[in-house]
Amino acid sequence: MASSQRQDTQRRFYAQPTSNAPSTASLIPPSARSLNHGAVQAAFARAPQALRSVPSVNSLNDSPYSGAAAGRTTAGFQVNSISDKFSLAPDPRTWGADLSPNHPEPDDYLHNPDPRRDRKHDRGGHVLTYRGLTNLGCLFILTAGLLTLFAGYPMISFFSRHNLSLNDGFNLGGINASGQLPSMPNNWGLIDVDTPSSAHTIKSFADNSEWQLVFSDEFNVDGRTFWPGDDPYWEAADLHYWQTNDLEWYYPGAITTKGGALEITMSQRMMNNLNYTSGLMSTWNKFCFTGGMVLTSVSLPGANDITGLWPAVWTMGNLGRVGYGATLEGMWPYSYDSCDVGTAPNQTHNGQPAAALTNGDPSNGDVLSYLPGQRLSRCTCRGESHPGPVHSDGTYVGRSAPEIDIFEAQITGDPLMGQVSQSAQWAPMNAAYEWFNTSSNFAISNPSITTLNPYMGGVFQQATSGVTATNQSCYTGISGCFATYGYEYQPGYQSDGGYISWITNDQVAWTLDASGMAADSRVNISDRPIPQEPMYLIMNLAISPNFATIDFTDLVFPAVMKVDWIRVYQPKNAINVGCDPKDFPTAAYINEYIEAYTNSNLTTWTGDYGQPFPKSSFLDQC
Repeated sequence: MASSQRQDTQRRFYAQPTSNAPSTASLIPPSARSLNHGAVQAAFARAPQALRSVPSVNSLNDSPYSGAAAGRTTAGFQVNSISDKFSLAPDPRTWGADLSPNHPEPDDYLHNPDPRRDRKHDRGGHVLTYRGLTNLGCLFILTAGLLTLFAGYPMISFFSRHNLSLNDGFNLGGINASGQLPSMPNNWGLIDVDTPSSAHTIKSFADNSEWQLVFSDEFNVDGRTFWPGDDPYWEAADLHYWQTNDLEWYYPGAITTKGGALEITMSQRMMNNLNYTSGLMSTWNKFCFTGGMVLTSVSLPGANDITGLWPAVWTMGNLGRVGYGATLEGMWPYSYDSCDVGTAPNQTHNGQPAAALTNGDPSNGDVLSYLPGQRLSRCTCRGESHPGPVHSDGTYVGRSAPEIDIFEAQITGDPLMGQVSQSAQWAPMNAAYEWFNTSSNFAISNPSITTLNPYMGGVFQQATSGVTATNQSCYTGISGCFATYGYEYQPGYQSDGGYISWITNDQVAWTLDASGMAADSRVNISDRPIPQEPMYLIMNLAISPNFATIDFTDLVFPAVMKVDWIRVYQPKNAINVGCDPKDFPTAAYINEYIEAYTNSNLTTWTGDYGQPFPKSSFLDQC
């Protein structure tokens, strides 16, 4: 009896014999079977019920542990829980599914091999199907896209890039691509917006063809300054111009604009142990031009009968910076593209030619030249430092810093009167400085006011110069009127039609043809071309005993030179502005030796700067 009570109140699991009955019956405890055995048998005799209509035989009330169901059961009866109603039996066969491996299912064809069906695809097929071509096309597009992105795009960018032009803002014809003259805020375009439209073109003095304005400055805005960085094209110097033994210190504060004109003022003011201050400004490495015409309207300083002032407007090749001696050594005033004794120091080699040792500068032992030789000559050995370019024969183009003066004003004669010397400086030099001044090589338009300058050179330069009387009223100490000065030129040799025509009072004063600087067999030198380098503009007011006798008693200070405007023109089919043209580059060389171009205390290339001259094939140094 005690055993029977334990059986009813305590659940136990019994090992079941192997049976063909559904496995669910095995989980029914003996107590449930004993209560209603017939009901259970009847239930399994019926057809299988729907999946969710068959409750789970086990429930959360079942536990294999004693006492787990205490207080939750009644004798012979168990209450179904939510779990009993919705849980699935562990045996899938109770769900009504046919688990026989021979039972066919709708997707069997995807898994069962079919030799007859697969033979078509495995043998005798081809890839040129719509699906295959689509896949290959997508792969091709993807591959091409990746190659273009990571390989093609960098190459396309490299070969299609456009280098920034250093030739300022002009296209062929002196205008931009839209056909308009460039305009920049603050009137900083190459062409001043105040330049009258009537001055945008001019007739050539040589052939009457129409030329295009490419640069102008009208100086109409008062109060401009020219310290470094103040102006896009002009920069004032802050140095002593020792090369010509000047008595003034060039000071940027001595230059400004007032009353519609540029003013350069010389004052008796002590600065850096010098008794005078004045101004010099240039467009070095900012604006340059090659070929064309430059005109400027100037009121000369002081009076027309008091000597001592040295006003000038002039141009120089961009490879030499005015006032920076190291950049000029071996560069100024050469204009030469041959490899011979003309490139050698003192214009001699092994004591020859004899004509270079006599009939030269009487102040320096009658020798012809004290120049150190052309630093960047055609004789430069390959691999040496040279800005290029290179001739077809592999030799370098001879490079230099030539000078062409618009004017240097002077007071001479008896009685004293105002004149301008309009000249070009040259090296190498003719024997006795005698250039070929025959009637076929030069012309003077009005001999009554223009003559050739008797000064033809010294050991540091040869000069071709004409002296022309000025408008005697156009001095700031008299009427203050303005007169026009300038020059028109074609770079190159006689075969290029090279010439320079100097202009005074809006008229050609005199002309030098390239044939006047032809080869001179007396000193074994070749032709010197009309300067081919990109030229920049310079304006200054100096005082020096090297230039003229100084009348300290009568000179009036401050003395002012005024410039109303300056303009540059070029043929419409030959626009060439910029300081780094392709055929005469300067930028890379200047950047390589930037210290020499920015430190005015470096007075010599080999001494102060410590740089050697390139080796020369003529001197057997290669």
